[in-house]
Amino acid sequence: MANDGYMGKILRVDLTSKKISTIDTEKYKEYGGGHGIGSAIFWDECEDPTVDAFDPKNVVTVMTSPLSGTIAPAASGRTEVQGIGPQGYPHQWFTRSNFGGRFAGMLKYAGWDGIVIKGKADKPCWIDIKNDKVTIEDATGVWGLDTYETQEEIFRRVRESGGSSVNGWYTLEKGRDTGRSSMNPCVLAIGPIGESVSPLGALIHEGGNGAGQGGFGGVWGSKNLKAISVIGTGEVVPADMKALMDARLWAQDFSAGHRTAEEVEALHPVANSFLINMTFPGNPGMATSLAPADQPAVPYGCMACHRCCRRRFASGKSNGSSCVDYALSSVDGQGVLDESDMVQRLGFNVYPLSKMFPWLQVLNKKGILGKGKEIDTDLDFSQFGTPAFVESVLKKILNKEDIGAALHKGLPQGAAELGRYDIDTTTGDLACDVWGYPQHYDCRTEFEWGYGSLMGERDVNEHDFNPVVYWLPTWSHIYGIDPPFTAEAIAKHISDMCRVGGEKYYDPNMLDYSTEGRYSETAAKLVAWHRHYTRYYKQSMLFCDWSYADFYNPYRPDNKGLTGEAEPRISNAVTGKNISFEQGLEIGRKIWNLDRAIWCLEGRTADKEVYSNYVYDVPIPPSAMPYIMPALEDGKWIWKDLTGQKLDRQKVEDWKQIYYKFEGWNENGVPTRATLEELGLKEVADKLEKAGKL
Repeated sequence: MANDGYMGKILRVDLTSKKISTIDTEKYKEYGGGHGIGSAIFWDECEDPTVDAFDPKNVVTVMTSPLSGTIAPAASGRTEVQGIGPQGYPHQWFTRSNFGGRFAGMLKYAGWDGIVIKGKADKPCWIDIKNDKVTIEDATGVWGLDTYETQEEIFRRVRESGGSSVNGWYTLEKGRDTGRSSMNPCVLAIGPIGESVSPLGALIHEGGNGAGQGGFGGVWGSKNLKAISVIGTGEVVPADMKALMDARLWAQDFSAGHRTAEEVEALHPVANSFLINMTFPGNPGMATSLAPADQPAVPYGCMACHRCCRRRFASGKSNGSSCVDYALSSVDGQGVLDESDMVQRLGFNVYPLSKMFPWLQVLNKKGILGKGKEIDTDLDFSQFGTPAFVESVLKKILNKEDIGAALHKGLPQGAAELGRYDIDTTTGDLACDVWGYPQHYDCRTEFEWGYGSLMGERDVNEHDFNPVVYWLPTWSHIYGIDPPFTAEAIAKHISDMCRVGGEKYYDPNMLDYSTEGRYSETAAKLVAWHRHYTRYYKQSMLFCDWSYADFYNPYRPDNKGLTGEAEPRISNAVTGKNISFEQGLEIGRKIWNLDRAIWCLEGRTADKEVYSNYVYDVPIPPSAMPYIMPALEDGKWIWKDLTGQKLDRQKVEDWKQIYYKFEGWNENGVPTRATLEELGLKEVADKLEKAGKL
């Protein structure tokens, strides 16, 4: 075992042949970890990336990073999942998902940097990992259970097979390390919706940790894989433990050692609530703002996290869930938790459900969907807003009955089967803005989010700029107070911090969300910085999205965040390398181009990269929630309400060519040979050329 945060080997499980083997991590270290290694392994291991997501030839990776299982702040507990995802529509792209908790650390303690899953088992099974001992177990008695029951049953089986000892301790068989443990194994499982091979299936770990987007629960179901259980007694050895501890203490002093929470509150009443960064130990902030306030709860966090941004409720419902996990139908406290608990147990990806329920309600109110209507259903919409209504919809989906037969195929796929997808993504009644994924933040306003999703393969779900360009100014407006910074000040502040990534990205106007700014080269630079930063630091090194990028810190008089300094300092302490922040972005650019090459093999072309019609045709309607964002107009920075905006089709097409050129891609969005070879991806260029893509 090296002292660089890596365990040295990756587990490969072929469910068809039942062959268990290893991959040397050393071959892939240049990609960092997580997503980068997952993409490189997928490139090497997937024979045909054009197959259906539910085809046994689909390869799924479950990857950690060198920081996993260490005390790296907000970077120890996340796991990256990749493969061909069934959620996308009309194209099933190679995609990613991500979840927190303690699975990544435990996998490392068992001696593995990741898992590669191939093939399809001939009957339901689960993978059991105890240090070096890996077995494919019969899932009889586990298949059919919900995700909570599954974990409890596997806990029982592992403990019984481990040779129970005194006071609940049990001994693991000799492997890389010997040892005893009093802990339950970490289990990643699918529920009944995943078993039924639906794109709505998620992977669930413990109470509320879930890899939802992408539909990998359904992929596991198609492979007859119910769960992966892992327990280990080893350790992760950083290159410099003292430097890592010093980095953690430095980050704490840097971010929260100047102003108290009370002083920040006095300076600006909403700054604490609507910023997502490293500065609020113990403050749940936006992560749990949708949770019912009247439910007794305690903070809860992922492995080694200092923030504990989630909650565990006294009722035992929905433990560990956060944010949109709470936003389905109910409005009363316990009803919200009941719904969230129901979804987690059944193993649903909650995000498409959060858009599905309001869409069904709109169709009902328009007289299109209901008993004896154009779309016939016996759903009782008088119960809308209650757990009973949610339960009735989920039951129909699981049983493939009534409208559930269509919706079981996924939200956009089901809407298409019901004859509504094209219609409702033109009116905006069904807010799936790109690739069939539900709209998260509005691409008509936050161009870095929208363009990132368009140039990628799914809703990016990366909040880096979002709190400072949208949440804080917008909620300040709602509260009737000025934001804690001027539009000009925050534009300079953020562009200066992004400059640390290299001069090629720098532009003082990169935060210009004006009508013209969103179609500019400046916007292309911001999107490129964001794609490269997140591909390496957040998805490969697995720094948490709720803490990084840390741009704006109200606890410091200079408001400086940790980004640009913290990420390399923490990473280098673990790996022993001397990678600068700028070099990290360059690795992210390499990973981004490798992903792009995979999509090109799958058939990605410029003409496919378009938003749904409503994005171009329907202005954002007025509502209680405006869109206050920085804009540069007539040479002056202002806060502008972008309500009423829509995107111009031709200008988006023109912007795409600006972005392609900046990235070193041709006019069809394919990375050029020169770009790929510059990044050390000559073999990728050769394969693209052989496939007729270059």
